Amino acid sequence: MTPGVWIGLVVLILINALYVAAEFGAVGVRRSRVRRMAEDGNRTARVLLPHVQDTTALDQLVGACQIGITLSSLALGAFAQATISPALAPLSAAWFQLEPELALTITAVVVLIVLTSAQLILGELVPKSIALQYPTQTSLATIWPVRWSLWLFRPILALLNGSATLVLRLFGIVAHGHRHLHSPEEIALLLAESRDGGLLEPEEQQRLHRALRLSFKTARDLMVPCDRLTMLEVDAPWTSVLDTVASSPFSRIPVYRSHPSQIIGTLRVKDLVGRYVAEGPSTVTALMRPLVRVAEDLAADRLVQLLRERRAHQAIVVDSQDQTLGLVTIQDVLSEMLEVRRPAAQAAGTPP
Repeated sequence: MTPGVWIGLVVLILINALYVAAEFGAVGVRRSRVRRMAEDGNRTARVLLPHVQDTTALDQLVGACQIGITLSSLALGAFAQATISPALAPLSAAWFQLEPELALTITAVVVLIVLTSAQLILGELVPKSIALQYPTQTSLATIWPVRWSLWLFRPILALLNGSATLVLRLFGIVAHGHRHLHSPEEIALLLAESRDGGLLEPEEQQRLHRALRLSFKTARDLMVPCDRLTMLEVDAPWTSVLDTVASSPFSRIPVYRSHPSQIIGTLRVKDLVGRYVAEGPSTVTALMRPLVRVAEDLAADRLVQLLRERRAHQAIVVDSQDQTLGLVTIQDVLSEMLEVRRPAAQAAGTPP
């Protein structure tokens, strides 16, 4: 065989490897890192960023890579059958005393097996491993030829994607494209791997893991029950209000009517001091502010979002019969994330 034949084989295997690396690199790359590199002035990262941050563009890029892999594989097989098999068939016929037609068939099968193995190792497994280990570098290194392929394969890509979407719809499946999504369990594994690799301290990994599992906690899990709260009665005399405020470490104190389970609002110590300095003694009713009411089964992450939207620090937790169960604060959520345990006698509130 001539050197040109060997060069052709190597080139086709390298083309296959290029598309495999580009596909796995694009799917595995972290968009935040590419975005940061683009903001820092990396020109190649700016070219790559639109293709990985948009699901449709990423789907197009992966489709172009798959077309490139298929075409290079077909070209390799056709090239081998046209050049290597006819060149080796006479040798097989002479060595094994075979008929020319039989020798050509056996040689073609052997060449196909050898080339398929070589392509699987050099054109599939090796570039895939490199891309999974170094997704950012691989994506940056392959984005320019893949962009040219996107332009070249555009008509074929449109036809194939449209056909695939039609087939999926026939089975009642909606195509969403390729997306960088991870389940909570996968994220937890990534955090553990980052800790094992030295990127996170064990304490940092534990805090992130607790934050990840926060959505499984409910308002009832985080609240302080009514019988453990330091509270004020709405009709309490001014001297009693001052005594309670002076002995409490909190800047917000729940207010109840008739019974501690009937919380109707909260008193801010700042409001009380300001009113007392400006006008003298006042009443709890005049100083009281309303409280947000949340269901006991509200997830902790939704609780934080709700409090932020209402610009509130506390919320009353109620059951399905609208009976007050306790009080939950932003500090309770933070304590859960940071695994800070409050003393049993400490009441819910907002520390000064």
